[in-house]
Amino acid sequence: MSGICEGRVAIVTGAGRGLGRAHALELARQGAHVVVNDLGGATDGTGSDAGAAQLVVEEILAAGGKAVANTDDVADWAGARRLVEQAVSEFGGLDVLVNNAGILRDQTIASMTEENWDAVIRVHLRGTAGPTRFAAEYWRARAKGSGRPLGARLINTTSASGIYGNFGQSNYGAAKAGIAAFTVITALELGRYGVTVNAVAPAAFTRLTENLMPAEHAAALAPEHVSPLVVWLASAESDGVTGRVFDVGGGRIGVAEGWRLGPEVTRQDLWDAAELGRVIPDLVAKAAPNVDMLGRTPAGD
Repeated sequence: MSGICEGRVAIVTGAGRGLGRAHALELARQGAHVVVNDLGGATDGTGSDAGAAQLVVEEILAAGGKAVANTDDVADWAGARRLVEQAVSEFGGLDVLVNNAGILRDQTIASMTEENWDAVIRVHLRGTAGPTRFAAEYWRARAKGSGRPLGARLINTTSASGIYGNFGQSNYGAAKAGIAAFTVITALELGRYGVTVNAVAPAAFTRLTENLMPAEHAAALAPEHVSPLVVWLASAESDGVTGRVFDVGGGRIGVAEGWRLGPEVTRQDLWDAAELGRVIPDLVAKAAPNVDMLGRTPAGD
């Protein structure tokens, strides 16, 4: 196969189904050698099935591409290290890491259990940090050894729930907001080595979202609509694009703009809490309202 990722070595986590599977297949179609990582668990993270990753590998091989399976737990740092080491040993290096693994355990905060909070934060946030930690170590060593920028790519997966907010997803949203911040910070840290870091907030009909979306949206919001952007970000063509979060799905691509300072007031001496009642309401009235789940200002505001 040939394409914009010809010869690049890529890891995709959570690639046995849904978005990860679509990313892995498109990366391979565009010429990448792919390590397909997946535990094969249920949508809540329970259980495992080594066959999920292998089935995607077989699809890639049948189409003439190159791929190997990996079933390590990416939220475990020893597993994350083995994943990176496998890419290097199997294909001679690592150019692209797509952090995509995730689960859902939705609950309102008043009912949230410790187990459901910890499980979601672990898979999403720690499962992004772990592979990145060892990929970054590998890229730093390569950059120092070669004395030139690498052209490597890190692509994370955030969500509208994290960057805009969604009822009943405080655990998932907190993890995804953390991933967005993690993206901005690691872009600052890894740029010196020639590594770009970006994130996608996908709108897609998958196992994780099928209970949250009407079934008639399945075709319009197929995961395959998201993967072309991921693959372009993984390619050499995306050099210079870093530290950004892209809202993508159903044929639409947008740049999500993060927190920024709005209206402010200042004074030289200490504020008196009793006088803030005359200050804060006016300040808030001047500020832009929070956006809705589509990232847009609510109608009428």
